[in-house]
Amino acid sequence: MTRDTLWTNIRKNKVSYLMLAPYMTLFILFTVAPVLISIGLSFTSFNLFEAPRFAFLDNYRSLFLHDDVFLTALRNTMVIAVITGPVSYAACFLLAWMITDFKPFPRAVMTTIFYAPSISGAVFMIWQIMFSSDSYGYINSILTTLGIINDPILWLEDGRYILSVVIIVSLWLSLGTSFLSFIAGLQNVDRTLYEAGSVDGITNRWQELWYITLPSMRPQLMFGAVMQITTAFGAGDVSARLAGLPSVDYAAHTIVNHITDYGYTRFEMGYASAVAVILFILMVGSNKLVQRMLRKVGS
Repeated sequence: MTRDTLWTNIRKNKVSYLMLAPYMTLFILFTVAPVLISIGLSFTSFNLFEAPRFAFLDNYRSLFLHDDVFLTALRNTMVIAVITGPVSYAACFLLAWMITDFKPFPRAVMTTIFYAPSISGAVFMIWQIMFSSDSYGYINSILTTLGIINDPILWLEDGRYILSVVIIVSLWLSLGTSFLSFIAGLQNVDRTLYEAGSVDGITNRWQELWYITLPSMRPQLMFGAVMQITTAFGAGDVSARLAGLPSVDYAAHTIVNHITDYGYTRFEMGYASAVAVILFILMVGSNKLVQRMLRKVGS
């Protein structure tokens, strides 16, 4: 599109662009600009008290060659993302698909039950009680009663168990915005397509799902994928709330925790920006891969 064509299009649709202007202004100021600034700062040595000093690739070299904690955080983040991302995405869709044919009231009740944990601030307190390291913790109490263990397990203090607990809680919290978008997408599928499909030889619900439902809600599938990828890679809050910052032996330390450590504790903003850029690249790359896979759905 040439510059003249662009300006002609803007003048022709000036009302639409005017209505988009407030959102685009906020999006550029608070999303695009911080990302660009972070990329720039990642090539500097900057501690908030002195002016940024250009360091080229020193931060990235230190990350991969000298920062063992970052490598641990990278590994933990990838483990959490690989497990919670696909599992939570599939769970969001399957649960939405199962309750979509319910009557409005029971569907609303079920949606609230599944969605509530993702917005409840008390959920971490509940899980801390469940995985409490003494005999009063629900998990330890159940295992002791069943005779599986004799002494309480230090779930949140033993590096062998912390990451598993974080993954379990992350999965529990994953039925959020993606779940709601799938509910909306399933409700908006044109019902006449199912009638046409039955004429064309579709004989069961699984064929309806693959050839009609999934292709009809590709926008919601794409949106859900973006949200689940973002949630999976940004699991640092779960780790910090359950196991502290840093966790024992960095067993549940994630890239987000590493950014928090260097950005908000040590004030090494250049180094923290480099870590954030690595996380950004991982998210964008995963998003592109998932979108490429979703384009094949129903094709």
